Amino acid sequence: MKPLHHQTPLWESRPLGARLGARVWLKLESIQPTGSFKIRGVGRACQSALSEGARALVASSGGNAGYAVAYAGRQLGLPVTVVVPQTTSSLMQERLRGEGATVIQQGASWDDSHAMALGLARRQEAAYIHPFDDPRLWDGHASLVREVGEAGVRPDLVVLAVGGGGLLCGVLEGMHRAGWQKVPVCAVETEGADSLYRSVQAGRLVTLPGIASLATSLGARQVASQALAWTRSHRVLPWVVSDRAAVGAVLRFADDHRLLVEPACGAALASVYDRAEPLRGAENVLVVVCGGAGVTRQLLEKWSRGLGL
Repeated sequence: MKPLHHQTPLWESRPLGARLGARVWLKLESIQPTGSFKIRGVGRACQSALSEGARALVASSGGNAGYAVAYAGRQLGLPVTVVVPQTTSSLMQERLRGEGATVIQQGASWDDSHAMALGLARRQEAAYIHPFDDPRLWDGHASLVREVGEAGVRPDLVVLAVGGGGLLCGVLEGMHRAGWQKVPVCAVETEGADSLYRSVQAGRLVTLPGIASLATSLGARQVASQALAWTRSHRVLPWVVSDRAAVGAVLRFADDHRLLVEPACGAALASVYDRAEPLRGAENVLVVVCGGAGVTRQLLEKWSRGLGL
């Protein structure tokens, strides 16, 4: 079955390279059909569900994962229900409905939506598509690394943003398939959504009391257990940036590359623009531009004003 994601461009960024003093490569997941990398893993999971006999899909996500499930369901001819928290923007709800999904609001956070969606999937005998904690997702996300390798690029450092850890797990899986076992990964979060950083510091999974960051795409109160497990078998360098740095990076990236991404993606970009400590000394850096559908010019202006940018 043909994948639902597209092979994305790999650009060398001269502006970011000049800032960091290294060659910087951008894997442009922001131009996937749903605006983010999520369609790689979600598409794989939805196709697997269909092949196993699923007649409907249920998801719990107020952002990119839910949008990817809605898109995949429409492509595959399966009805989709997406349960979103109360914080989900009207913009994203409109995009979900635009793909033909039924949208249900439940709870103050993703955890509440997740609980409802699990029950709904059981009652409807539908396949539940988890937004980040599923080996099928990781397998799909791993394809990103294969494309980079096929383009002839082998970095000495990979930079990506972390929410629930699905992208991290998938990229690391792909790196090990490609023989990149010794290439470190800088895993970037925003303050108030730094569940991986705190888990690494504590040596165990830590559940945040809540999400206190406007980078809502990073809004998992606890990362997947596999994400923490990877930090014990691969050199993962957790890093945390402020919301202000993330939004500032989004603005600079729009000027430099004429592309608009979410603050969650801006977190990874901020580590490059600000020459974060884990990046120093690297000569060939791969940045996963994870994208994000939950951003508009008006939202970016609102965030910028609120942060004094």
